[in-house]
Amino acid sequence: MERLNKQLALLIELDKLKTVLRRTRVKAAEGRLENTAEHSWHVALMALLMEEHANEPVEIAKVVKMLLLHDIVEIDAGDTFVYDTAASKVQAEKELKAAHRLFGMLPEDQGEELMSIWLEFEAAQSPEAKFAKALDRLIPMLLNYNNHGQSWVEHGVAKSQVLTVNARIEQGSETLWARTQEIVAEAVKNGWLKDQ
Repeated sequence: MERLNKQLALLIELDKLKTVLRRTRVKAAEGRLENTAEHSWHVALMALLMEEHANEPVEIAKVVKMLLLHDIVEIDAGDTFVYDTAASKVQAEKELKAAHRLFGMLPEDQGEELMSIWLEFEAAQSPEAKFAKALDRLIPMLLNYNNHGQSWVEHGVAKSQVLTVNARIEQGSETLWARTQEIVAEAVKNGWLKDQ
């Protein structure tokens, strides 16, 4: 029962992820900010749909695990706007501390396994992690584009920032990187990104 109680305690703790708001707005409910739980679900489904576009063969179940786990640390660390370079510098330390706390709530073997998957995602060296990182970068761009550049416009983001921050998409999927560049070019043409 102790094992089950620890697992249930983390499940209830994870409910807090539904309250962590991101900068991107939900397309289906224009005006409402997406929460991190929705993002994690959306990008995990994206992995199932886009597996064929990975640069290398991937174990898709592991990619999905990474994507479902990767942002639970935002319960403690909060969400950082990807184009806020100052905040991003301190975010990694806060996220690591959060990962230790959250995965530490589980039975030791399970906590260590999930921590290992989370760390693999963060390191972005395995084919699975590279592909997961690519998808994690692409989904907010798709939402931004389909919301007429919403968070890019609100925050005065430039083309160079988008290409620099999202360059790691190419490491996971050259196909998706090519589409990313098309999206960026179209966003500049539409006036949603500054042409700098």
